[in-house]
Amino acid sequence: MASINYAAREISVKIVYYGPGLSGKTTNLQIIHRKLPLGHRSDMVSLATETDRTLFFDFLPVDLGTIKGFATKFQLYTVPGQVYYNATRKLVLRGVDGVVFVADSAADKIAENLESFQNLEDNLAEYHYNREELPIIIQYNKRDLPTALSIDELQQQVNHYGLPWTEAIANKGVGVFDSLKLIGKIVIDGLNKKYSRTSRTPAAGIQAPRPAAAPVSDMYEVKAPTEARMPLPRPAARSQPSARPGTTPQQSRQGSPVHADGAKSSKSVPASVTNLPEQKRKGFFAWLFGKR
Repeated sequence: MASINYAAREISVKIVYYGPGLSGKTTNLQIIHRKLPLGHRSDMVSLATETDRTLFFDFLPVDLGTIKGFATKFQLYTVPGQVYYNATRKLVLRGVDGVVFVADSAADKIAENLESFQNLEDNLAEYHYNREELPIIIQYNKRDLPTALSIDELQQQVNHYGLPWTEAIANKGVGVFDSLKLIGKIVIDGLNKKYSRTSRTPAAGIQAPRPAAAPVSDMYEVKAPTEARMPLPRPAARSQPSARPGTTPQQSRQGSPVHADGAKSSKSVPASVTNLPEQKRKGFFAWLFGKR
């Protein structure tokens, strides 16, 4: 699984070279490491045993393009080829983003290729990886051997899932970077699709954040007190229906006083207010409707 360093704005992608013993996994990394500029590679870490050239892994960060504005750093690993180092193989596969399966093209190595690929599937299943979703390519190495099978024969006997493949002669540097470019493109394309999708849609099982509550002013019309709320000048006298003693014509019709804009007030106006001078009445309504 790709790891993201937000401080350095880097996405680290892990590629593992897998395959039977002496198939050319370590040779691939040695060629890549040798040809990369010094500023684009770290030191290679390698442990050798009597039966295999690599016991644990080769580590190599490589900058290859960007994903959503983040620099992509590739970490390349190999695994020991011998079956009895399976615990180490499994450990190296943890967090893998892509696999280059290095197959030996020799006719007498078919059984070892198949055993190693089955071991790859078993170890991926231990981590609950879905083989159909994990980028895997096959590199048919040692194409210069006199006993090398044809590509058609290798496809039939080794590539049972129709995986992408390349040819290589790793010890001569032929096809090594073709394999790296192919797996790199597949992994980067997959990550771009993944992060594009998650940036638009919440991940499964994660509730989408609720939208922020709308301001009160958006839900309700809030008007600041203005002079428009003061009683308007009364129009010319018109004939009005008779009102009860102590009430205004508006009170007798509506049952409660109203604003100048026609809205009813929940507060009643004492009858004595109507008998106040005009200036005092204005002061009272300003207090009543919020202008303080």
